[in-house]
Amino acid sequence: MKEKLTRSQERVLHLLQHHERAISAQDIHSELRNSEKSVGLATVYRSLDTLKMQGLIKALTLPNGETVYSVTPTDRHHLNCLNCGKSLPIDSCPIHDLGNQLAKKHTFQIYYHTLEFFGLCIQCQEPNQKTVANL
Repeated sequence: MKEKLTRSQERVLHLLQHHERAISAQDIHSELRNSEKSVGLATVYRSLDTLKMQGLIKALTLPNGETVYSVTPTDRHHLNCLNCGKSLPIDSCPIHDLGNQLAKKHTFQIYYHTLEFFGLCIQCQEPNQKTVANL
């Protein structure tokens, strides 16, 4: 059973719901401070932890070590370029059925899952390197 959210947790969740991209805890703290709904940075982190444990948001650690947060409306999957940072969404979910099987087998409540691939986009690949599509 999900607990009632505190005012700080509601503010953090509301801010994330109105962002189209994932943002860091520091960015959340800065935006809340600038909007006259100031909360301490430690409170932001505690709120993020609670929201994550309730399955309302997800955390993604980027290759540079920074963690960003976003709401979890649907499972999302991406191809991520390690050079320029471009993230291309993958429309289909090849592991959705596996998640359902694991949840049932282990009596585990899954809130969301992620599938991330890391490499180089076509623009960041070596100019001499040909892709299969271009051959």
